[in-house]
Amino acid sequence: MDLGLRGNAVLLVGGTRGIGLATARLLGEEGARVVLIARDPAALEAAAAEVRAAGGEAAVIPRDATRRG
Repeated sequence: MDLGLRGNAVLLVGGTRGIGLATARLLGEEGARVVLIARDPAALEAAAAEVRAAGGEAAVIPRDATRRG
């Protein structure tokens, strides 16, 4: 499938498990540059590794997206 995402940046909150992780992998397969945001640094790194293994680029931001500031 080609969604035309190759080289585009995608910000994904909660991409470390379940549907979010599946989405992150798919975005990686499409060649997207994925920025993952979640609270657990270890889970973020594991998810980023999966995105990279799928062919995408990944960066992580350990952060609780429900909190302001």
